[in-house]
Amino acid sequence: MPLQHYWPIRADDKCRSIKYAVEWGNNNEKQAEEIGKAGSSFVQEELKMDYVYDYMFHLLSQYAKLLKYKPSIPPKAIELCSESMACPAQALEKKFMMESMVGGPSSEAPCIMPPPYDPAALHSILEEKQNSIQLVEEWEKQHGDGERKHP
Repeated sequence: MPLQHYWPIRADDKCRSIKYAVEWGNNNEKQAEEIGKAGSSFVQEELKMDYVYDYMFHLLSQYAKLLKYKPSIPPKAIELCSESMACPAQALEKKFMMESMVGGPSSEAPCIMPPPYDPAALHSILEEKQNSIQLVEEWEKQHGDGERKHP
């Protein structure tokens, strides 16, 4: 969510929007730090590599059902295992590779909207998101017009 997990940047006026975001962050360090921490926490908890791999596995599995031919492994192909790529790596590279390895796909289907996101709740969340973006755009406009800055 904008202003909760990240600061929204306008696609149609990026330079001015980034300039305002930096100024706002410098003037509101505690709030900016809270937004940054909430965004990092969200990414670490909700965008785990397990979820990405599960999505890719299910996406490719569904795509495979559409193929009209049976794929086969070329005779001179060499199988690479995760460990052979991660073991020679050093420091952070190795750490991230080891953390991103998974044992197998999840048995759960990806992209299922979990409760409580019924249509009304989802609409409310999307509306809140849009309102936050519009609020930042209003602050940018006020700042650009020489009017009051947001505290």
